[in-house]
Amino acid sequence: MWGMIATWTMALEGVTLASQLLQENGEIGQAVEKAICAVEDFPFYKSVGYGGLPNEEMQVELDAGYMDGDTLDIGAVAGIHDFANPVSIAKKLSGEMLNNILVGAGAEKYAHKQGFERKNMLTDRAKIHYKNRLKEMEEEQLEMKPYRGHDTVGMVGIDTQGSMVSATSTSGLFMKKAGRVGDSPIAGSGFYADSEVGAATATGLGEDLMKGCISYEIVHLMNTGLSPQAACETAVNHLEKQLLKRKGSAGDLSVVAMNAQGEWGCATNIENFSFVVATSTQAPTVYLTNRVDGHCVHEKASEEWLKNYMTTRMAPLEEK
Repeated sequence: MWGMIATWTMALEGVTLASQLLQENGEIGQAVEKAICAVEDFPFYKSVGYGGLPNEEMQVELDAGYMDGDTLDIGAVAGIHDFANPVSIAKKLSGEMLNNILVGAGAEKYAHKQGFERKNMLTDRAKIHYKNRLKEMEEEQLEMKPYRGHDTVGMVGIDTQGSMVSATSTSGLFMKKAGRVGDSPIAGSGFYADSEVGAATATGLGEDLMKGCISYEIVHLMNTGLSPQAACETAVNHLEKQLLKRKGSAGDLSVVAMNAQGEWGCATNIENFSFVVATSTQAPTVYLTNRVDGHCVHEKASEEWLKNYMTTRMAPLEEK
């Protein structure tokens, strides 16, 4: 038995590649890394890796996190520039005895010494998005504020040996302040894995997701006996309720999880949140989920929806 679940439709190709590895009794760590690298390398996904949208200074700052559910080892990088696959650097850091979380220049020095590929991650397409956004703000006389697009790719999975992993990668908020870090590289918030219980990962507004340590909370709830679906719904509904009660607003909160038995779950507070599932008995499948009366209803995405998804993301882009 093996399985994987990942946030957003952009994970489909990577999960498909990883599924082949897991079918051949491959390790979940290698499978998740391979899957996320596929997302990082594709320039048309503008919230992760190469082609990721820049901060307010037109620099691409990348965050990533990785957790080994067998050992509870973690690794993470934040605010790293010009390295092709931050998830691989995070995975490498998880194997170090100390210094597991590195940021900015320190993360870059480590990556260089370890031989990771340097690459200019700012694409011409991302520059156009940036310039168009600046023009929109000027025309509308708006302050420079982060654009709330935050589609972190997060994956969790289990292999045939029962080992579990959770990992993330993102370029964070578009137009964020230089040095801003969200939930993605923060263990317990953006990701968490315990092979004896399960694993979870999150995407959405990091500033709010961190307030609930939501990935750890989901794994904790699964450990009390809740199914992955019930744990995801409970965590999202509770955090949203608390945020609304205490501050009057709640950002986007979306999570996916899998337990040690390979059962999976997903919950969100937005419309048409997409995620990808693949297991030893199910081919890689994209689902759309919506919350109805506190519970999330999942439906398989149609071929037409999937085609439109890719067409929209790869459509020609012109500077306004």
